[in-house]
Amino acid sequence: MTKQTKIILLASIFLVATGNFTFFSKTLEFFPLDGLSNILFMVTLVINFILFVNIVLLVFSSKYTTKPFIILILMVSSLVAYFMNSYSVVVDHNMIQNMLETNIKESMDLLTLKMVLYFLFLGILPSIIVLRTKISYDTFKNEAFSKLKSALLSFGIIVMTVLMLGGHYTSFFREYKELRTYANPTFYMYSFQKYIKRTYFKTTPILKSIANDAKIVEEDMHDEDRELIIMVVGEAARADRFELNGYEKNTNPLLLEENIYNFTQMYSCGTATAISVPCMFSIYGRNDYEDQKAKYTENAIDILKKSGISILWRDNNSDSKGVALRVEYEDYKSPKLNTMCDVECRDEGMLIGLQEYIDSHKEGDILIVLHQMGNHGPAYYKRYPKEFEKFTPLCEDNQLENCSKEEISNSYDNAILYTDYFLSKVIDLLKKNDDFETAMVYMSDHGESLGENNIYLHGLPYMIAPQNQKHIPAIFWFGSKISSELDTNKLKASLNKEYNHDYLFHTLLGLFEVETKEYKKEFDILSDIKK
Repeated sequence: MTKQTKIILLASIFLVATGNFTFFSKTLEFFPLDGLSNILFMVTLVINFILFVNIVLLVFSSKYTTKPFIILILMVSSLVAYFMNSYSVVVDHNMIQNMLETNIKESMDLLTLKMVLYFLFLGILPSIIVLRTKISYDTFKNEAFSKLKSALLSFGIIVMTVLMLGGHYTSFFREYKELRTYANPTFYMYSFQKYIKRTYFKTTPILKSIANDAKIVEEDMHDEDRELIIMVVGEAARADRFELNGYEKNTNPLLLEENIYNFTQMYSCGTATAISVPCMFSIYGRNDYEDQKAKYTENAIDILKKSGISILWRDNNSDSKGVALRVEYEDYKSPKLNTMCDVECRDEGMLIGLQEYIDSHKEGDILIVLHQMGNHGPAYYKRYPKEFEKFTPLCEDNQLENCSKEEISNSYDNAILYTDYFLSKVIDLLKKNDDFETAMVYMSDHGESLGENNIYLHGLPYMIAPQNQKHIPAIFWFGSKISSELDTNKLKASLNKEYNHDYLFHTLLGLFEVETKEYKKEFDILSDIKK
């Protein structure tokens, strides 16, 4: 028979020892073992981490919960360890939201043999040991006293060692706050409760209606002035992989032939789709953005709809993240609608039937939003048809650390090449409708890490995320009618100014000439460029 407090302590040791390679390796970057004080700090940090996890597990322990809870933590921690060690991701509340909103097909791209081995050896096997271990339980009073004694002893040791090495711990907690985000399992447990609290334990508000005064000036509603704008929401595209931004590879051969306007200094609102997509259409800027607040407030799409504009959202990604809940929405992730599918359904399939949609709307302006699969990782090699396999050798493995930097880059760049093709097809469609005032707006939701500093994919907290997860491509194209209304010299002069997703809301309203008190001219990229 094993005492409850003993198995909890052993589980704590196992979790800290096997699930925190990333945490300790990153901590050693700031506290290298080059002196006695740093060595003592690292030794006490390991001990204190174990004791802190011990206290956390004690809180959730009882005769009926100890085994199930430890098994659950072992299972989840094994997967968190895999993703942190393989991709240097941080499992915060935004990442948890992103994971829960990702569809099964996208999740399967993350499945690797290494992931299965992590789950088997760090999750399933120790869980079997816990399950088969017979725990001796005393009376409730004695068990409570035993747990309290263990917790107080753990807490006392933590306090004593922190006081002994106060300078190191002050630096650790104040100057290097990002290190705590890699602590497994404590940080994801904290993040999960934060996600639950934000999502389920707030009073569900009524949808906040904004811009009820929105209208298009009468003379702009005439047929000869009808507008047709296609907004393309990119996925995980980073600005420095676009030839338009100086990249050495020929990733934009078709866009280079078009009269496009490339904004070189555009930055995202977040580093994950679940945050960036709703944020970019929200009236709230990045500094004021909160998921629940934005979710229950009308967005730019809603305002355009109430202004009388016909709106269609086609999605080849997971979904619109709540942006298109109140407009016409079509799911192009499956062959039911998307007729261009091989290993997966292609972005180009979203263009099929669009002309018929346009022709069926005889009056008023039209906005079409196309949400790409784009460069969704880690299986970049699946993101484009075979004929776009221009850059080789390839990484044909969703376990990116098995590939060289060159192979990862080539696969990613081929997907950028396919986006170049897709955007050129969007422009071709708009050219066929020159009886409208036409425009294309392309903007990625966030960027991507491709192994720089051993960081992969995206989703790091904005404060510590590298630039390549935030610096995104943004491209505008205008048909002849809108071009004639713009001062192209001023437009070209603005291309290297710094902008971000905060500008999209007001730029869309400005493009459709929607008047409302919510419109801010200073956040409309094109406001000072009109003749």
